[in-house]
Amino acid sequence: MKPYVVHPGLVPEVVEARAYQLQALDDAMAGSTLLVLPTAAGKTAIAWMAIAERLRKVGGWALVVSPTVALSNQHLESTLPVISDISDLNPIALSGQQDSAKRTNLWSKSKLIFATPQVVRNDAKNGILSLKGCSLLVMDEAHHCTGDHAMAEVADIYVSQAGDPLILATTASPGSNRKQVEEICRRLRIGKIHIKSPDDPMIAEYVSGLEVLEIKVEVPEEIRNLADPLIVWREGIVDIERRRGRYVMPGAISQAGLSNAMERAQSAIQRGEKSGYMSSSQIATAMRLHHLINHLLCQGIGASRQFLSRMDGEVKKSKSLRGFLRDSRIRRLSEVLSKMEEIHSKVGAARRLVLERIRRDPESRIIVFANYRDTVNALEKALSDLHGVRAIQFIGQSNRGDSEGLTGKQQISRLEDFRSGGANVLVATSVGEEGLDIPSSDLVIFYEPVSSEIRTIQRRGRTGRRREGEVVVLIAEGTRDEGAKDSARRKEEFMHKSVRRVSRNLPGFGHRGLSNLSCFEVLEESGLVPASDFVREHREKSSREFSGVDSTPMKEGARKSRERPAPENFRPSGQAGLDEF
Repeated sequence: MKPYVVHPGLVPEVVEARAYQLQALDDAMAGSTLLVLPTAAGKTAIAWMAIAERLRKVGGWALVVSPTVALSNQHLESTLPVISDISDLNPIALSGQQDSAKRTNLWSKSKLIFATPQVVRNDAKNGILSLKGCSLLVMDEAHHCTGDHAMAEVADIYVSQAGDPLILATTASPGSNRKQVEEICRRLRIGKIHIKSPDDPMIAEYVSGLEVLEIKVEVPEEIRNLADPLIVWREGIVDIERRRGRYVMPGAISQAGLSNAMERAQSAIQRGEKSGYMSSSQIATAMRLHHLINHLLCQGIGASRQFLSRMDGEVKKSKSLRGFLRDSRIRRLSEVLSKMEEIHSKVGAARRLVLERIRRDPESRIIVFANYRDTVNALEKALSDLHGVRAIQFIGQSNRGDSEGLTGKQQISRLEDFRSGGANVLVATSVGEEGLDIPSSDLVIFYEPVSSEIRTIQRRGRTGRRREGEVVVLIAEGTRDEGAKDSARRKEEFMHKSVRRVSRNLPGFGHRGLSNLSCFEVLEESGLVPASDFVREHREKSSREFSGVDSTPMKEGARKSRERPAPENFRPSGQAGLDEF
């Protein structure tokens, strides 16, 4: 039988006992902790145990903050069968969908609340909510806790109001930037980072295998011919702006370089330079061209057509946009695109991958990620006519141009439809990268690679959660796709190093190891054992041992002893001369 965690606040034989989770829980109960574990490693289970123990020991109420409505509701549903005194806690999920007047009463009637950060921040600022009695704040997807993000602001409010604050922050991807990780820790008042990588011996047996396959596709010649005049146009603008000293980044033209050039143009305007106005207008045109070129080369005909259509819908907002759309080159392109069927090789590759998987296993669940809603729309249409394929979109709540977002209820409904099998292909934007717990999702397709290591990790984590999963990344040869893939790989390699460097500078808690597990036991076949003993046993089993002793004799003279210098010859470490003594 599986071992199970035993605790007064948990339903018996529900939470599987895993040594690395209990070890993380021990740290989480000692002080505010940033928990960095791979996706599907069970960060939610640690949160369950932390909630049960904190409410037992301290009382008050617990708040779980997640970045989306769908994720908050998912956490609520998963927690209901786990916490033993669930009726006394009256758990609820809150978001901006509820009227503020109703939320006033709802906040006070529950001891376990799942909410989006925006509603917590707004209600706290408006006096509707007080966090004084909140004894535990769980921050899911904690990599958002930077800058002016609502999650970071919630942490600030919580620490200022709570009498005895304790934060458990969880993420699989805190980021490769050391300053970003440091800011997360500062905003959340983190005392310790608890981190484990997928290859850690204590965790490896619980993480499903994951095959990542990169498929390179050629961009059709017809599409390249459409993009060539735009590339020449963009390069001409950039060449002029280089001479003006606006575009200064070396290498290939990039969005970062154009953004930097726009900042320089705006600074020139503030200094009273008339050329700044011309530069600003031209760089804005170059940015539109850059996006359009990438749509053509990396996304396809349908996405490019919708991109232009969306700009046409916003033409009243910008004089420069009107001029851009009236240009003969853009008008000619729009006319050509309106008559073309989808011919991009990526669309064909996605269709073949989806059809093959469904034929092999009709019960499969497939997620296709794309950066743009335009592409999501095009892909849904391209996949819907395949036999056995039931594709649905999953996008954010905000309206963008003529694209209406999904409400929180619609998001929840579509996830449930996907989970139950009503749909078997979910075509999603970045909103689907975080928190989707779809146990049977066994294939994830990246329509394009992303340069962000955070988003890459989150996307991969949507598969292989219960069984072997596969990730396929589609890469258009000779485009920005190739650079994005390499950038994400480098950043991911650096991520764990950055986190560990930050971790070494944190104060820690100074508590005796495993001392916070006294109320936890583990039910095994042999009976009940203290959770601390369970962790020690598994930790010992997982420890790496030397397989033998190297008895090879050292060669004579291979290592010469160094004579210790006389005391008068000592000098401070790093001293280069007498003047530095």
